[in-house]
Amino acid sequence: MRGHAWINTILPDELIIEIFRCLDSKLSRDACSLVCKRWLKLERLSRTTLRIGATGSPELFVQLLARRFVNIRNVHIDERLAISLPLHSGRRRRNEVMCLPFNSHHATDNTGAEGALESSYLSDAGLIALSVGFPNLEKLSLIWCSNISSQGLTSLAEKCRFLKSLDLQGCYVGDQGVAAVGEFCKQLEDVNLRFCEGLTDTGLVELAHGCGKSLKTFGITACAKITDVSLEAVGMHCKYLESLSLDSEIIHNKGVLSVAQGCPLLKVLKLQCTNVTDEALVAVGSLCPSLELLALYSFQEFTDKGLRAIGVGCKKLKNLTLSDCYFLSDIGLDAVAAGCKGLTHLEVNGCHNIGSLGLESIGKSCHQLTELALLYCQKIVNSGLLGIGQSCKFLQALHLVDCSRIGDEAICGIAKGCRNLKKLHIRRCYEIGDAGIVAIGENCKFLTDLSLRFCDRVGDEGLIAIGKGCSLLQLNVSGCHRIGDAGLVAIARGCPQLSYLDVSVLENLGDMAMAELGEGCPLLKDIVLSHCHQITDAGLMHLMKRCTMLESCQMVYCPGITAAGVATVVSSCPSVKKILVEKWKVSERTKRRAGSVISYLCVDL
Repeated sequence: MRGHAWINTILPDELIIEIFRCLDSKLSRDACSLVCKRWLKLERLSRTTLRIGATGSPELFVQLLARRFVNIRNVHIDERLAISLPLHSGRRRRNEVMCLPFNSHHATDNTGAEGALESSYLSDAGLIALSVGFPNLEKLSLIWCSNISSQGLTSLAEKCRFLKSLDLQGCYVGDQGVAAVGEFCKQLEDVNLRFCEGLTDTGLVELAHGCGKSLKTFGITACAKITDVSLEAVGMHCKYLESLSLDSEIIHNKGVLSVAQGCPLLKVLKLQCTNVTDEALVAVGSLCPSLELLALYSFQEFTDKGLRAIGVGCKKLKNLTLSDCYFLSDIGLDAVAAGCKGLTHLEVNGCHNIGSLGLESIGKSCHQLTELALLYCQKIVNSGLLGIGQSCKFLQALHLVDCSRIGDEAICGIAKGCRNLKKLHIRRCYEIGDAGIVAIGENCKFLTDLSLRFCDRVGDEGLIAIGKGCSLLQLNVSGCHRIGDAGLVAIARGCPQLSYLDVSVLENLGDMAMAELGEGCPLLKDIVLSHCHQITDAGLMHLMKRCTMLESCQMVYCPGITAAGVATVVSSCPSVKKILVEKWKVSERTKRRAGSVISYLCVDL
């Protein structure tokens, strides 16, 4: 039937398109598109999203894609992506929804090296081609497309009037282009202006005035010319705004006060503004009762007074992040616990005056807590986590980093009280040892993600309990030098679904563990073996016998692994995408076979 369309001729096109849209993976849709010409055409009609790496001749690619995929609504272009794909292989499919590169290595432009370089990135011509080819565009993401200007953005705004989401991160566009977006794109809901250094208040005021009635999400980061004037315009025109992300050293209380007063529906507020004080947070607490997520970073003038106002006024708060807020104490956290009983996510990072009393208050009042992160919290001791373990039975994720006073007692309390725990990440908590991890293995049967980086009191006993009690998908025990073959053998026998494993800097780990992992964990995709001095080529060979789905392998500073071991990985794993190893361990034959898959450790001599 080659060249014919005789498959399911009775079903109408619309029904087949709808079936294609219901398929759960792009791989399945790609396979369907190869059945016959009709299915190829209909599968293309079902596509709504393109993901593009922006190098090469952008306008030519956009024109080609526009002819093939006429129902595109979402386009993502990212100049940070460097994907090598020959121009003649346009039919090659990738595992994303759609991922075709603009590749400068295969451009046919004969303008010379300098001209080719200029045409290698998305310019105004490419943006104009995009607007002509996809006039019904609803979502456009242009990440670090630094060659586009206001001219191209204006042309796009004039033609793509159904635009709802626009991400201009790292684009050096000016006020004229952003003002045009405000003038023509009256349905715009989501705008990201991170690192748009060419913008001033003039452009943002016009944007807020033009599409303020539809705008719901707004992000401004590192725009050095944006002042409180822009936020005043947002507060005046964007009364339906739900999310604001702001990172600026020149924004003061005045701008945040304007937003609080003019945007009563605000649900998400992320602030990294060193000149904003309690006055602004008190206004948010009293004027934004719908607030659900609050993230405060690097506040130098923010005290318990502001956090107390949030606890009193924002009863719907579910997610709170406090990072490097040096003047906060247990008093502020206690106020949040008392007022925001529906809190589900809490992160405390580097707030050195917050201790166990505040965390105990959270445990007593916030019984719906599902995720807790404590980073660099030197004042929090076991009693704080014991309170969480006693009351927060829905906790699913716990992150502990450099909490030097938290030990086995606290982890045992979490294990016994939070049996729904799925993720446990601990790093450099030197008081936590086997006793706590054994309790986790015995009680937390749903645990799938365990990371114990540089917890040097954890050994084989803890991992044996995990292997018996949990079915892990991800495991990281980097730097836990007491762990050897016995612990990893237990994991290999008890966790057949394991897909990610980091055992770097385990000097006692040898080939026996590799052989067991190869036998018991055939789904392994990513493994890190760096600085494992006992692993040799023999162990690597045993690992690769059944782990043929491996995609990434890091094995630097492994003296027992030679060029033969590297060749084994390359030849045994057809899906491998990244190998990190010393350059001298890769033979010329392996280089030719692996190509760009291999990355080399750079060592300064």
